[in-house]
Amino acid sequence: MQKTSARLLALLSLLQTRRDWPGALLADRLGISARTVRRDVDRLRELGYPIASAKGPDGGYRLGAGSELPPLLFDDEQAIALAVALRNATTTGVGVEEAAARALHTVRQVMPARLRHRIDTLQVTAVERPTARPNPQVDSGVLMALSAAVHAREVLRFDYAPVSVPDGSACASDSSAYLSDSSACVSGAGHGRSAPAGAPPRRVQPHHLVTWGGRWYLVAWDLDRADWRTFRADRIAPRTPTGPRFTPRELPGGDVAAFITGRFQGSGGPGGRPCRGEVILGLPAAAVSPYIRDGVVEELGPDRCRLMSGSWSWAALAADIGRFDAEVEVVGPGELREAFGRLARRYAAAAGNTSEG
Repeated sequence: MQKTSARLLALLSLLQTRRDWPGALLADRLGISARTVRRDVDRLRELGYPIASAKGPDGGYRLGAGSELPPLLFDDEQAIALAVALRNATTTGVGVEEAAARALHTVRQVMPARLRHRIDTLQVTAVERPTARPNPQVDSGVLMALSAAVHAREVLRFDYAPVSVPDGSACASDSSAYLSDSSACVSGAGHGRSAPAGAPPRRVQPHHLVTWGGRWYLVAWDLDRADWRTFRADRIAPRTPTGPRFTPRELPGGDVAAFITGRFQGSGGPGGRPCRGEVILGLPAAAVSPYIRDGVVEELGPDRCRLMSGSWSWAALAADIGRFDAEVEVVGPGELREAFGRLARRYAAAAGNTSEG
């Protein structure tokens, strides 16, 4: 018979592999009597493991959740998966990076040498895309609150911080209607974390919590606007308690990945980029189309083409079009023409010649 310590570890390992274990089956798997199983279960309880018993002739045991996290056993693949997940968690921008790093150190210390070697060969370097400002961190408590509301299908109330747009060329009057990627649509001073004084809380039916480009977003049905909205999690301040339960709705297209991709990449429909314009460029279509991911390019002649594209602000759209070294004729709308004028004045000032254009 195994020593008591080895037997306890074997029993704990079995209890972790399935929800319910009949006492007779445990005794058979461990090669011990039912009485010894009962004694070993009592020893595990003394060590802090919450093991529930079911009475009756077919009674058994179940490892439940307790008030504290006791030591756990992992097989090799589980241990590697845990270490990989912890390493990735150090680059998520969720505010748990330090805790994840400490947890990874703890797990690595108790790993067998063969597993430590496999983990150490995985070196991850997080490279952020170049943006005007770094991705904001999201409080882990906010993410847990949003996730809980999504899981429970309960109406969520929250305050939503506005985005600051110094020159007034905001992408839309209701910035929460779009993803509000500040690297494309906001310049100047940073945005705050508090809602305007006296602003009523948003009321939504939360459906999905997603990430895109290093940022977290809540996809929800806005009850007051009767439409789908995508909110940046770093700007959300949840209120308690949550509201009544709701029946989930079907997302446009039926797939959250396609929905989010469409909103970011400016697909047609109400989720597209709000600032869309049309220009004539003094370049052939073949020279323009390779650099246009979401817009439409139409050939007008050997050295002219029509470009219809969109962005999250008029200034961003004008700047994107201005990267082509060609004559530009603005077809419309007037907001795009005004944005070109603002950029022209800024560029002239930057060149030290404010007398032109």
